[in-house]
Amino acid sequence: PHQVSKATPGKIQGCDLHEGDWGKVGSIVFWNYVHDGEAKVAKERVEAVDPEKNLIKFRVIEGDLMKEYKSFVITIQVTPKHGGAGSVVHWHFEYEKINEEVAHPETLLQFAVEISKEIDEHLLAEE
Repeated sequence: PHQVSKATPGKIQGCDLHEGDWGKVGSIVFWNYVHDGEAKVAKERVEAVDPEKNLIKFRVIEGDLMKEYKSFVITIQVTPKHGGAGSVVHWHFEYEKINEEVAHPETLLQFAVEISKEIDEHLLAEE
């Protein structure tokens, strides 16, 4: 996660390890990001890491998302494309809204798509 801000500086300004080790279950990661034109923060605990499945799961424990959601879990899985170069990134959001007036996180999903594209461009530029 700590390299994401290099690939997406306009969206992710920083990712700091607050506790534990990078990529290890139980670690606490603090994100500074811009979403919907506003500077925001998120503190997340790594809940699962599966290198064989290229999967990581974060639970948001503090930050701006907790103003609208009782719980928010983000699972990211990268699957290599069959018979070709590249991979497909799957983002999965599990959440419970504080109340029915809170919107579903559709703009956050679009944000995730944009981040994935910027990371792809960054990785291709490094090759």
